[in-house]
Amino acid sequence: MEIRDFPSITQMQMAAAREELVKTNEFSGKFGLRLSDKDIYDLIARRIDALRDTGRIELGQGILSRMIFEFCDSPYLLQDNYADTIAELQDMFYYFKNESMDLISDDELIEFMKWYFDNVCQGSLEYLSGTTLEDLCKEVRAGKDLKYNDLNWRDDTYEMR
Repeated sequence: MEIRDFPSITQMQMAAAREELVKTNEFSGKFGLRLSDKDIYDLIARRIDALRDTGRIELGQGILSRMIFEFCDSPYLLQDNYADTIAELQDMFYYFKNESMDLISDDELIEFMKWYFDNVCQGSLEYLSGTTLEDLCKEVRAGKDLKYNDLNWRDDTYEMR
């Protein structure tokens, strides 16, 4: 058997990502949100672009399914804006992972984004990206201790210092 008889790693990763995103529909469907086949393809393509644009690599499972599970119950997500919003949030995630110098875990960043998106930003992607996440990254780069237990964003007491 020759090497050309095997699918490329990229094709296998894309197939796995597609399967993973199809599975999210079962959960997000409870909130009236579903990704079409085109949405799934577009999200995977955008993930590849976002990783390339930010100079990042991702091994294994990406952040898309985690992001979908975290955000699908947001009152600001509707079927009409679902795929586009998830795509924008994905782009923000990779950009701000770089801006935070990877000092924030993936889960912390996703939870932070969700809490602020729903509460302070009231669904505004521009506000989330332009102020809240910028402020968070400034705090982290300045060496402030922003461990999860110190960020009380879930109980509405967190304020940028």
